[in-house]
Amino acid sequence: MKAVVLAAGEGTRMYPLTCTRPKPLLPVSGKPILRRVLEGLRANGVNEALIVVGRRMDAVKDVLREVGLRLEYVVQEKPQGTAHAASLAEGFVDGDDFLLVNGDVLVPEGFYGKVMDVFRRSGGNVISIARVEEASNYGLVEVKDGRVVRIVEKPETHTCGLVNAGIYAFTSELFRELKKTSVSKRGEYELTDTIQRIIDQGEPVTPCEVEGWWVDVGYPWDLLRANELVMKDKEEELMIQENVKVEDGAIIRPPVHVGEGSTVKAGAYIEGPVYIGRENIIGPNCYVRPYTSIGNHCHIGNACEIKNSIIMDGTNVAHLSYIGDSIISENVNLGAGTITANLRLDEKRVFSTVKGKKIDTGRRKMGAVIGENVKTGIGVMFMPGVIIGPNTMIGPNVVVTENIPQDAIVILKQEIQVTQLKEKEQSRS
Repeated sequence: MKAVVLAAGEGTRMYPLTCTRPKPLLPVSGKPILRRVLEGLRANGVNEALIVVGRRMDAVKDVLREVGLRLEYVVQEKPQGTAHAASLAEGFVDGDDFLLVNGDVLVPEGFYGKVMDVFRRSGGNVISIARVEEASNYGLVEVKDGRVVRIVEKPETHTCGLVNAGIYAFTSELFRELKKTSVSKRGEYELTDTIQRIIDQGEPVTPCEVEGWWVDVGYPWDLLRANELVMKDKEEELMIQENVKVEDGAIIRPPVHVGEGSTVKAGAYIEGPVYIGRENIIGPNCYVRPYTSIGNHCHIGNACEIKNSIIMDGTNVAHLSYIGDSIISENVNLGAGTITANLRLDEKRVFSTVKGKKIDTGRRKMGAVIGENVKTGIGVMFMPGVIIGPNTMIGPNVVVTENIPQDAIVILKQEIQVTQLKEKEQSRS
């Protein structure tokens, strides 16, 4: 089967990580999400795919080189919803059956094959579903007698249940229905409305439930969950590459990936699963804890501890710092003693403010989300759940308790009174 991958979304809820890159290009255990999706499709017999992209098509093409599939691209010039994006694939599909996949959804590789098997057996449309505790951010799917009977997009009431998992199989008849889809209340042409129209016309839509894990990367903390689940699922990818220098006194507990040209210095303790990219310096005397992913050309230095975090290319955490359950973007420089707090004193779930709205991260432990090109002075502390915009400078000893916008300079105002000792003595005499 052919595959159509939707990767044109703006990813505004992922700010500041998507300021300079599309959301599907964010890294999970050393690979962009979109590349992992395509590798999963290839492993299940798909050899041809169309990528529906928005901005930065050249960046998308660059990370998908040598992925092992015949790829074509089409640009959705203006964000108009998933139904509109899917409609752009009609010429590529050319009357064939096809998979339709959201480019920001990760599942175990074998699930794509399961969707195709269900499609072949049912002879009709298939929608993947996943069971969640909180359905308000997804499309709630009602199933009766083995068929989908209703889809409610982002229900207002908080409820658990089965939700749309973002992987489908369709016949080419879908395009006829896409053309009849009206604009939704949110001002978009939505694929779920098209599917509901198909159901209302009496045509069968068969559900296929995800077995194991499923991640729809919508918020920054979803990236941490995806990183952890992929590392568990793909431990065989984690191995030390050639041309890696490991000094005496360094300890590496597998599974650990260390990329070419990296150096692990004496006193470093790396406890897998951990991914470390190319040309990095790790140590001396640092602790890299499980489910950490470090990009390329980074330095994790003396007396630093990194726990369950994603650190992107060109970032320095050089000395005396703690980074826990956090996402640090590219080219960040953290001054000595920079600390990310990742646990509230009352140990309740951490909230974060996204697009002016307070959002429950669903995590008891959640640190900071820091955009690219941020610099901190010594002794800076980030409270749980704060988001820092790109190109920001934060002066020494600042305690960051709320989000900071991009291109900001934050300093601690203080009055310093200096009295010369000789002047004091003269005044006394």
